[in-house]
Amino acid sequence: MKKVDVFINGEFRTPFLNRYFPVINPATGDVIAEAAEGNEQDIEWAVESAVKAFRETTWAHDKELRFRVLNQLATLLRDNLDELTELESNITGRPIREMKAQLARLPEWFEFFASVLKTHGTDSPPFSGDYINYTQRIPLGVVGLITPWNHPLLILTKKLAPALAAGNSVVIKPSESAPVTPSILGELAKEAGVPNGIVNIVPGYGAVAGKALSTNKNLAKVDVTGGTETGRHIAAAAGFNLAKVAAELGGKASVLVLPDANLEEAVNGSAFAAFIATGQTCVQGSRIFVHESQYDEFLERFVEKTKGLKVGDPQKLETDIGPVISEKQYRRILDYIQIGKDEGAEIAFGGKSLDGKGYYIEPTIFKNVHNKMRIAQDEIFGPVTCVLKYSTTSELIELANGTDMGLAMSVWSNDIRQAHNLAGKLEAGIIWINDHHRIDPSSPWGGFKSSGIGLENSIKCFEDYSKIRNVIVNIQEKSFDWFDGSAQVKRYS
Repeated sequence: MKKVDVFINGEFRTPFLNRYFPVINPATGDVIAEAAEGNEQDIEWAVESAVKAFRETTWAHDKELRFRVLNQLATLLRDNLDELTELESNITGRPIREMKAQLARLPEWFEFFASVLKTHGTDSPPFSGDYINYTQRIPLGVVGLITPWNHPLLILTKKLAPALAAGNSVVIKPSESAPVTPSILGELAKEAGVPNGIVNIVPGYGAVAGKALSTNKNLAKVDVTGGTETGRHIAAAAGFNLAKVAAELGGKASVLVLPDANLEEAVNGSAFAAFIATGQTCVQGSRIFVHESQYDEFLERFVEKTKGLKVGDPQKLETDIGPVISEKQYRRILDYIQIGKDEGAEIAFGGKSLDGKGYYIEPTIFKNVHNKMRIAQDEIFGPVTCVLKYSTTSELIELANGTDMGLAMSVWSNDIRQAHNLAGKLEAGIIWINDHHRIDPSSPWGGFKSSGIGLENSIKCFEDYSKIRNVIVNIQEKSFDWFDGSAQVKRYS
């Protein structure tokens, strides 16, 4: 059994209250770890450590050090992938095949942002007159990273890599459901050469440790991934302290299947969109729109595809669908399945929990769904998707945009002109064409509307972890004296 303490100033420490909470394996219901129940005092210690390290180490000023350390951290991650993959699968219930694919890419983020910090920074904007004008990109200071349980290492890495590359120190509050692998990443960061105090990690409950971090007046930025309402509260607290905010929040992604699409590809892509990560992802394809002329055929093929998915032990390579993360989430998803039936939607496949240990729910497909139904509007965050019918392209656009959320959508079409045209009319921050749920460290990731503010990934994200100092140098040969008694109008601005 793993024991996860708070990680402050490069050391694991007993939490202030000496309390621990269980971390559950959702496939079995067994306790597989105990994590520190960090509180306000632990957060304060962590922030103080981060402030001190930012001011007293060379981290913020030494780009060469950061470049070397981030690349070394990428190497250490690759060396530890087997242990991290098994742990993350056990803690989240994600099938091991998924975890192998996802975690194998994590080193790319540290390598990409190491390259960015070496090549992106100072520029020289135009400035009239005899002046040299240049900017310096400098770190913000201490940033708070609040991460969820569905992709513990991936989402932490998406925040941590640019934050460290830009020269900041960080305090991390991982989800109470999945705090183990983030703590190991903290150890690896120290081994890679990150100075003590630059990376601090405080497990704990969101209502206590998360709230204490998001309201701390010493933070220059808060970066959170979570539910929309949680994000609103965190953004309000950070805004009061004039701290920057990035928030990747809820999603209700639409999959748009056009009549000219390759139906087999669209079915396979929709299954991936709907059921990867057991549907526990903010870009889950939870609303699949199919033209009325193909609706019945698509639904038949989609049900047959879903019937072939293997639900079971996440540690087996042949498993496609694992358990959901917790009993609380399990109950919530089953409640939404009942809500869908009560609203008049019909279950085309699934809809039941599975007997035995663990929080298993069948992959579930609803048909005859109307866009105003709760199952078509609310983020369920589980293996539940809806197949909806449309008749015209204008109706499709209205239906797809008809939610409060706007993180991601996908368009399936063999008419590239129509696909691009449609993509330009969709209210979402990420649009895939003939694909779904693809990501890269260089590609911006963020949502519209209630799906959040700010970006992960890309140079834009790196820039948002820094601030700009403008330096203006006077190189005029003749000295300037405004108060020379000449009464002449001169330029002074």
